[in-house]
Amino acid sequence: MTSKLKKNSSSLSFSLSRWFRKATTNTPTFAILTIAVVVYSVFIFGGGIYTIINHPPTSAYYNNQFYFIYPSLSSQFVSDTIISMMLYALGFIGFLIIYQSSKSAYKPRQAYMMLVIGVALVFMSYIFLEGVIAYKQSNGQ
Repeated sequence: MTSKLKKNSSSLSFSLSRWFRKATTNTPTFAILTIAVVVYSVFIFGGGIYTIINHPPTSAYYNNQFYFIYPSLSSQFVSDTIISMMLYALGFIGFLIIYQSSKSAYKPRQAYMMLVIGVALVFMSYIFLEGVIAYKQSNGQ
């Protein structure tokens, strides 16, 4: 009985050490690293650090109106952060679609449609971000 228990415990430690070695030497794929870098950059560009450090209010209710975008460039709401992150992500998705359209050269109709959709997403993202900045510069008036 004792030898059987020793054998099971030694094989268990061997399998755990093999699993640990595999987990520590395994490198993440290029796609996972790319997604992590993009998520990190969208978080930084969107103002995530400011939101974490300063803990601004989510939005405001003033004079029977909801304000989701802070009416000045000096500060921001949490909703400002979420809106800008979504717009940056939309622009990045547009650039990804444009890149994918260049890969389908043998299907010109699909490539053209993907190119148009990608350019539209990038353009919409740019226009909305510029609109938010113009709104904040005019002090929300």
